[in-house]
Amino acid sequence: MDLQISGKHALVTGGSRGLGNQSAIALGNEGVKVSICARGEKDLADATKKLERLGISVSGFLVDLSKKGAAKTIFSEVTKNSGSIDILVNNVGGSLGTSDIVGSTMDDFEHVMNVNLWSAVELMKLVIPDMKKNKWGRIVNISSIYGREFGGTAPYMTAKAAMIAASKHASQTLATTGITVNSVSPGSIWFEGGSWDKFVNSNTQKTVTDFIAKNLPMGKFGWPEPVAATVAFLCSQNADLITGACINVDGGQSHNLF
Repeated sequence: MDLQISGKHALVTGGSRGLGNQSAIALGNEGVKVSICARGEKDLADATKKLERLGISVSGFLVDLSKKGAAKTIFSEVTKNSGSIDILVNNVGGSLGTSDIVGSTMDDFEHVMNVNLWSAVELMKLVIPDMKKNKWGRIVNISSIYGREFGGTAPYMTAKAAMIAASKHASQTLATTGITVNSVSPGSIWFEGGSWDKFVNSNTQKTVTDFIAKNLPMGKFGWPEPVAATVAFLCSQNADLITGACINVDGGQSHNLF
């Protein structure tokens, strides 16, 4: 399927591995010029080389988006290097924090909100003016099924739920501008170095098997490619009528009807 986005420019945060890296590949395969950013220098270099080998036009930017002022800095660097941003994929984040609301400190909440939410909100605010000027834009925010229903730590669940809410609100106020804003809620997606990889490696085989049997109807962890394909479609001309949606990509893991 031709998604009709060749020549557009996308910024994918957390683009060095996992869902962000696969989203960058999916967009790049559609002819999109891709800017990726990450905080790990080696991972970023490896990811950039990987995309280049695939024939994708890519630029890599080193940044820690949990730091104050980082969103403005990366926005300035990316636009100076590659021009205005047509597509924003806010993927950077992490299942951080400790436990429930009592066991999590305010520092836990602040750190998790900085990583998962505030950088995404600030980047949205930065890219929207040019998108309005161009009368076209796509924003996709990577949330989690734990932003839709109970699961994970209290700080993480709070941040991901807020991301869905911010996406919904922005979609309504931008609906007449040619900009769509959607969120994607992956389930338990395994990739090397990711949180579910760490879960598998730090628990017994029985614990892992029991988790899969109890929580994953397909009998296995998810993988990044279906999430990335969903992101690419939401960024396409074919998704003109989809805005304000939160799409589960979880193999039936979630229990929420909506």
